[in-house]
Amino acid sequence: MTRATLDKQPHEVATMFDDVAANYDLTNDVLSLGQDRRWRKEVAKAVDARPAQKVLDLAAGTGTSSLPFAATGAYVVPCDFSLGMLREGKKKHGWLPLTAGDGTKLPFRDEVFDAVTISFGLRNIQDTEAALRELYRVTKPGGRVVICEFSHATWAPFRKVYEEYLIRALPPIARAVSSNPDAYVYLAESIQTWPDQPALAALMQKAGWSKVAWRNLSGGIVAMHRGFKA
Repeated sequence: MTRATLDKQPHEVATMFDDVAANYDLTNDVLSLGQDRRWRKEVAKAVDARPAQKVLDLAAGTGTSSLPFAATGAYVVPCDFSLGMLREGKKKHGWLPLTAGDGTKLPFRDEVFDAVTISFGLRNIQDTEAALRELYRVTKPGGRVVICEFSHATWAPFRKVYEEYLIRALPPIARAVSSNPDAYVYLAESIQTWPDQPALAALMQKAGWSKVAWRNLSGGIVAMHRGFKA
């Protein structure tokens, strides 16, 4: 079994996701108690993809997260650095232009996309600031970014319950449904060490994004940040 460490070495993270690719979508559905579907609907609304627009879906995994954008008539490029995820995606969504790429060195020209988005993947990239700069680089002037990521519950009693779930309940559930339960121990730890909502907004502004704002989902255990390229 493979799990990444919290210094997030790219080869470790990629191998870890290769190991969970087969059951990834099902596992996420179970561990989030079905909430991941609602979160992705909110992301689709925020991205607001339009026909003929170009959308980059970074850390797209198997490409399931890209389907709502494609349904609008936009040209969506699902990109991920886990080849195992991309192979699984080819089986499920072979018509999507699934693309291998490193979030800190994206394989795209400057100012290509009308919108860029990443859901539950930014915290797995070793250099967060480099990834935010790369997303900015490939976005057209006037374009937008939407980041959906696990964050920190805003109500202290709920935050304590949620942290207990991450530490005590998530690992045994993962053992029942995941092909690599150790990977979900890393995921739980990475959520706890991730910057809170204002700190991530500050990193986005530092990378060049303007009009940065966020909205909490599910009491803040997930936060959706949005910004624009002037």
